[in-house]
Amino acid sequence: MPLKYGPLRYGPLKFGLSLCLLGAFAGSSAYAQEQLKGVVELFTSQGCASCPPADETLRKLIQKGDVVGLSYHVDYWNYLGWADSLASKENTERQYGYARALGRNNVYTPQAVVNGRDHVKGADIQAIYKKLDSFKNAGEGLNVPVKAQRLSDEIEIDIGAGQGKADVVVAYFTREQIVDVQKGENQGKKISYWHSVYDVQTVGMWNGSSMTVKLPASVMSKAKNGGCAVLLQTTDAQGNPAAIIGASVLLPSD
Repeated sequence: MPLKYGPLRYGPLKFGLSLCLLGAFAGSSAYAQEQLKGVVELFTSQGCASCPPADETLRKLIQKGDVVGLSYHVDYWNYLGWADSLASKENTERQYGYARALGRNNVYTPQAVVNGRDHVKGADIQAIYKKLDSFKNAGEGLNVPVKAQRLSDEIEIDIGAGQGKADVVVAYFTREQIVDVQKGENQGKKISYWHSVYDVQTVGMWNGSSMTVKLPASVMSKAKNGGCAVLLQTTDAQGNPAAIIGASVLLPSD
C-alpha cells in the first residue's frame, strides 16, 4: 500500500522546559553503549493503514536491543475518523522539524528517521539497518558516550568528550500499550505500540567537554510505566532537530 502523506504544515520545534516525571528506573542503562547501532524514531498513526507493519518493525528493533527505538504518534490523520489516543501536536512538530532539516516539503507515515540524519520507510527493517551501517561506516554513528543511571535519589546522565555542540534531550515513553482501534482505516484492529513518546524535554547543553546532568528524585514520583531515552542531539542553523551523536536508555525496574 502506498505511503500516506500528511498535509504540509510548518511550526516551531518545541521542547518543554519542565522535567517530566519518571518512574523507578533500573540502576544502569538498559542497553550497553557499545552494542547500540543508532537511534530509530518512527513517526506513526493509529489512523494510518500503512502503519501497523512499521509499528511491528519497531517492536522487533527494540526487542533485539541494538537500537534506541522511539515511536512518535502524529495528529494530522485524526480527521479521517479516528483520533489517535497517543498523538500530540509536539510529536507532529518534531516530524516537521526533521522535514525542514532534511530539506523536505512534506511528511508522511510511517516514516523512520535514523540517527536524526536521514529517513526511510518505517516498515523496511533492511533499509533501516542498511542506513545504520552506512552511518557507522562513515563515522556518523553514536560516537559520544552517553550513560544514564539511577543513583540513590537521582538520575545521573554522564556524557563523554567529543567535538561540537548538542542538546541533552530526554524522551519519555510508555513501554508497551495495546490499543483497540474502533474507527478509521484500522478499525477492528488491536495494535501493540512500543516506546510511544509522550514528552520530550531538553535538560542541558553539551559543548564538547565531558559533563554530568543530574535529575532530582522529585522527577521520579508519579511516572507512567515506561522509561526514557537520552539523546545527544545537534540542531541545524534554524534550530531544527538534526544529527544524534550519542544515546542511552533507561527502563523501569522489574
